[in-house]
Amino acid sequence: MSNYDHKHETFQDFSRPVMVKFDAVEEVGVIKGIEGIMAVVSIPRKSACEGCSLGICKPDEQYMEIKALNPVHANIGQKVKIVMKSHTYLKGSLIVYGIPALALITGAVIGKEVISPYSVRLDSDIVSAVTGFIAFAVSFIAVKLWSSRAGENIDASPVIEEILDETG
Repeated sequence: MSNYDHKHETFQDFSRPVMVKFDAVEEVGVIKGIEGIMAVVSIPRKSACEGCSLGICKPDEQYMEIKALNPVHANIGQKVKIVMKSHTYLKGSLIVYGIPALALITGAVIGKEVISPYSVRLDSDIVSAVTGFIAFAVSFIAVKLWSSRAGENIDASPVIEEILDETG
């Protein structure tokens, strides 16, 4: 399928799929502190931050603080651009949201198929729901433990790519 744009005299070929590549997630923030090779950067909070437990930032009402590598040697008060590898961001999102969902389903199936035959007095749906929620809760604890370790991983840390404002 193709489309000719008469107004701009262009021809677009829609028969080939277009591939969009996302290399990194970029944010702009202000340096609030320096901790060795890391800098604490305050960035505006986004709606995507709700419920995230990756462990690399500390959100408050309007801003969140992120620890980022500081290879450009930015100082307190300077406005900087932070870059996080997209695969790190996607991996974290998959772990934070995917593992608990998978645990809920797996726990419910195990409760229904494995545990409920041994509990004759209880309804199999109740056993399924209880085991699903227990697996869900355990997975949240596991994700929280993972996220606290991932927050300390330098390879997964955001990086300050450039200083945008020299007033600092």
